[in-house]
Amino acid sequence: MTQALPSGLLDRLSDIVGPKGLITAPEDLSPYTRERRGRFEGTTPAVVRPTDTHQVAAVVRTCADAGVPMIPQGGNTGLVSGSLPDGEVIISLGRMNKVRAVDAENFAITADAGCILADIQTAATEHDRLFPLSLGAEGSCQIGGNLATNAGGTAVLRYGNMRELTLGLEVVLPDGQIWDGLRGLRKDNTGYDLKQLFIGAEGTLGIITGAVLKLFPLPKTHETGLAALTGLDEALTLFADLRRGSADALTAFELIPETLLGLAETHIDPNVRPLATRATYYALVELSAPEGQTDGQLAELLGAALERGLITDATVAQSETQRQQLWRVREASSEAQHPAGASIKNDVAVPVSRVPDLIRRVDAELSAACPGIRPTPFGHVGDGNIHYNLLQPIGADPAAFMARWDELTGIVNRIVADLGGSFSAEHGIGLIKRETLRHYRSPVEIALMRSVKQALDPRNLMNPGKVLPLSE
Repeated sequence: MTQALPSGLLDRLSDIVGPKGLITAPEDLSPYTRERRGRFEGTTPAVVRPTDTHQVAAVVRTCADAGVPMIPQGGNTGLVSGSLPDGEVIISLGRMNKVRAVDAENFAITADAGCILADIQTAATEHDRLFPLSLGAEGSCQIGGNLATNAGGTAVLRYGNMRELTLGLEVVLPDGQIWDGLRGLRKDNTGYDLKQLFIGAEGTLGIITGAVLKLFPLPKTHETGLAALTGLDEALTLFADLRRGSADALTAFELIPETLLGLAETHIDPNVRPLATRATYYALVELSAPEGQTDGQLAELLGAALERGLITDATVAQSETQRQQLWRVREASSEAQHPAGASIKNDVAVPVSRVPDLIRRVDAELSAACPGIRPTPFGHVGDGNIHYNLLQPIGADPAAFMARWDELTGIVNRIVADLGGSFSAEHGIGLIKRETLRHYRSPVEIALMRSVKQALDPRNLMNPGKVLPLSE
């Protein structure tokens, strides 16, 4: 429930950001208080929209002086309710949307935290460079949120996630101080790597306001294909063969189950299926490199895989249009879950070598616990990150199925932990997975996290109630 703010606070905030930078009308607050999947809605007395780092610092100081908790928010596209308010003031970074500089020779770009991911990609391309982070929400998510959640996406196996893509940060601390760590250095051994404290912290330690990010040579050739796999073990062999045979030019290796491809064909696009041959699983693969370096490699490698019995069929895109059509298979597979009924979401990771064990074990235990359940493991098998979503049995009551969220997710998480994995691969902890952290991280780890939080935010004013489990 929204708490009354101290007298005069809204006026002081308006003085900082101007009348256009403050939203208080209930009808205008809902885009900021609803999470993307529509399962939860929070409350806030106000949304403050600063235009630069100094305004952010002034807003934070003003709220901190008044003892008012704050939630930083980017594009609000997160999937674990990490930016869902519970009465806190929201500090929205959407008006801080400028690319500050591109240093092409240093292969680096500096941007405000409110920059849309797709705009950063475009700015890099205009300088013949690549910013490789790519994910479904890239047209609306902001780079500050990507940093705060340590986002991954489809190219992690080649380029890494946001931890690997970041050179420097600018952060407003919970007391309103500004830490200027905007350094474009690949080597800097001057003490603790402070930026890593804030990447993945989901706004609980401070507000990221700017970043220096790594760029890469812009690929001029892409070879994209879809292969019908013989089995899960064969998928790993194909993955290794493609990495080795392409001199590690493999930039994507996505697993798509027939369950989802069939649903995409039914609910999204009747022409989405690119292969006549059907298999239990398919692999969407892509090689990319400077001009000419991959020409014809993928067809040759998939031909060899066919001869070895790793796949039963494959197609390779012959144009950019066909390439986009193959990627549409991946996108439609994700979209098709909503019209198919209630779905319990899991975002897990295991060592790449354990992916087949994960899928076989989870499928077996879930089928025993919930007959008729439709497990749909899909996603970034190339980095071990599987989106293990669970569709309700056909004809089941959606509400009754969703009431089993903790039970069924518990089965997945237990097996993931047994395989040395993580119950949250790239979506973060937020609110939804906060208490799960207590069960799968040691008391020592949680105590260390609490120590960091206490050191930087002793009054618990910055995104309170997120990430860390509640005290016993």
